[in-house]
Amino acid sequence: DTDAVARRSLLRNVLMRGFHLVVTAVGGVSGVRDTQCGFKLMRRAEARTLFADLHIERWAFDVEVLYRALRLGYGVAEVPVTWHEVPGSKIDIARDSLRMARDIACVRVAYITGLWTLPKAAAG
Repeated sequence: DTDAVARRSLLRNVLMRGFHLVVTAVGGVSGVRDTQCGFKLMRRAEARTLFADLHIERWAFDVEVLYRALRLGYGVAEVPVTWHEVPGSKIDIARDSLRMARDIACVRVAYITGLWTLPKAAAG
């Protein structure tokens, strides 16, 4: 964790920690330090189950995938990868932070209230 954090900009670290707090407290996804990492590795059957009928299509879709995986009892592990921060951003910090917070809250509320239902767990 120290090596990865040391290579990120101060702004990225602040945003990452704030986002992590929202994901844990509001989204109900705990035990995962970096939900937004672009690398997701899983078995085909589990991937089909997890990605079928997702409701969140923007930046926070990872949180819905992880929420579903954890609720279905799938193992979730983080594996370190080497990456390099590239200057420039594809997001508008203020606008997209609010959208992500809304989407994360929506995931938790919709599944808890039964508005959205979990798929049946893949065998295997």
